[in-house]
Amino acid sequence: MTDQVSRLTAIDHDHVFLGDRHDRNERRTRFVIALTGTMMMLEIVSGTVFGSMALVADGWHMATHMTAMLITALAYFYARRHAQNPRFTFGTGKMGDLAGFASAIVLALIALMIGWESVLRLAAPVPIDFPQAIAVAVLGLIVNIVSAWLLKDDHHHGHHHDHHHAHDNNLRAAYVHVLADALTSIFAIVALVTGSIYGWLWPDPVMGVVGALVIARWSFGLMRDAGGVLVDYIPVGEDLPDEIRAAVETPSDRITDLHVWQLGPGHHGAIVCIESDAPKNPLFYRQKLATIHDLSHVTVEVQPRAA
Repeated sequence: MTDQVSRLTAIDHDHVFLGDRHDRNERRTRFVIALTGTMMMLEIVSGTVFGSMALVADGWHMATHMTAMLITALAYFYARRHAQNPRFTFGTGKMGDLAGFASAIVLALIALMIGWESVLRLAAPVPIDFPQAIAVAVLGLIVNIVSAWLLKDDHHHGHHHDHHHAHDNNLRAAYVHVLADALTSIFAIVALVTGSIYGWLWPDPVMGVVGALVIARWSFGLMRDAGGVLVDYIPVGEDLPDEIRAAVETPSDRITDLHVWQLGPGHHGAIVCIESDAPKNPLFYRQKLATIHDLSHVTVEVQPRAA
């Protein structure tokens, strides 16, 4: 083995994307889409029947969030369907991050739209039918709370170990869209109640501007995290490279080159180049790395240390 570089590579495409957790995420996302779609239609129909443009506008605003969540559901479906496609070299685990990034862009556009519409209403106030608007806003908030609860479980507790690299950015995108809807409902309720008490119209657009800024901030965070996965960026505080070094390196074995990237939520790939005084079979080093559950694909190269 003195002049030989050896590799050991393995990957299970199903393991990278599929599993009970991802199936559960997909089912919950579909249910939340159904809830959101029902509420959207209720707002649009109610607004049309009662002549409330505010309700109609909020219904179409909710429709944009439902579209973004459809992106989430389609990403799960596409990733599952193509999990065994050999053209996806490392599986379809990143499909969710691609969908999450796209949803973040939609969220940013929604924030811009809400902010712009709120500024226009500050300049030219629109009459508001307060009782009807408050009732529908409260119902919308209840729907959003239920939806957020359904998505929050796996968003925060979908870890199988102590690491923080198991985030599903696709599910997170749906979660953030629901939170954005809940936030706009809360702001709308506060503004509408205040306006109904004092007869003011300006609190509604002011709250719209505040909500737009908060949503834009969420959008940036999601875009940053999902985009980082897409370009194989290792986040600050990521401890996986240190774990690999701790598992492999000894006084006679030293890692000379190490590449780590995310394949999907909670699954990573690694290329480990080892220089050794007494080179061993790559299987020996792979067994050392087997205790790191985040690693789903490992390539090991071993070569003797230069004299």
